[in-house]
Amino acid sequence: MASNYVIARRSLQRSFSTATPSLYNASHSLKADVKADVRPEAIKKPHPKIASGMTGIAQKLREKAPLMTETYVAYGATRDLIKECSRAAEYTIPQALDPKGEIPTDENGVHLGVGDGWWYETLGLQPNFSNWAQITFIHMWMLQVRFRMFPETHAPVWIQHLTNHAFYAAEDRLVVWHKFNANSLRQKSLKDMFSQWRGVLLSYDEGLVKGDAILAAALWRNLLGSREDVDFEQLAQIVAYMRRELKRLDSASDDEVANGQWTFQGSPGDEAQMVKRPSPLLKSGSA
Repeated sequence: MASNYVIARRSLQRSFSTATPSLYNASHSLKADVKADVRPEAIKKPHPKIASGMTGIAQKLREKAPLMTETYVAYGATRDLIKECSRAAEYTIPQALDPKGEIPTDENGVHLGVGDGWWYETLGLQPNFSNWAQITFIHMWMLQVRFRMFPETHAPVWIQHLTNHAFYAAEDRLVVWHKFNANSLRQKSLKDMFSQWRGVLLSYDEGLVKGDAILAAALWRNLLGSREDVDFEQLAQIVAYMRRELKRLDSASDDEVANGQWTFQGSPGDEAQMVKRPSPLLKSGSA
């Protein structure tokens, strides 16, 4: 019931913030009704009205109200959506909960956790902070592509709040599971994460426009670290998964995305049979 209430409230708030601006700044229609036989010098000009300070503030509030409401809705919805973006990437480090525990590391000194699901168990990624970020980035990017379809004034608000919540979640993870209690350590990791996020945006956007091969190359560089021992069928499955979810997002209404309850369906492994099918272009010889 609580979830239904949240969805209804966000929908109502967005109906206000996305309404046509003229509803809040309506002007009376103008018409020239001066009679032809009335001399210009006989027309009395009204004294100009001087708006008080409070009137000016009220006008500004009326103009800003829709965007202010959208900001409020976006903050709450993206707080829920970032949890969905990171759901498939979740991992824990049990030793971090033990005051005397020692966090396990790999040969490079990177903290290792415990995680399950397709990305860790099938693709073979290690449950660590960097891979958590990259898996989360994939889902954040797909949502951001959809946010760009929102009204021009609203899209940046949603994108910024989603990004902010991602970095709040990342900092919490560094404290809880990695014991990065020193602010300098956290800021270094977050700075590196932000640089990676910018690279993801550029490369995945290029893949979206130029095709699956470019998107696969971007995934190979960002998610898989340009490894040579890559299973190309699994890489193709990720591309197919992203295309499928982008199509779902494209078909969804703004409200279905903005209510904060959006979920990504399945995993890239669901596309295993699809990527094995010969391309129609290869069959026709047009490739």
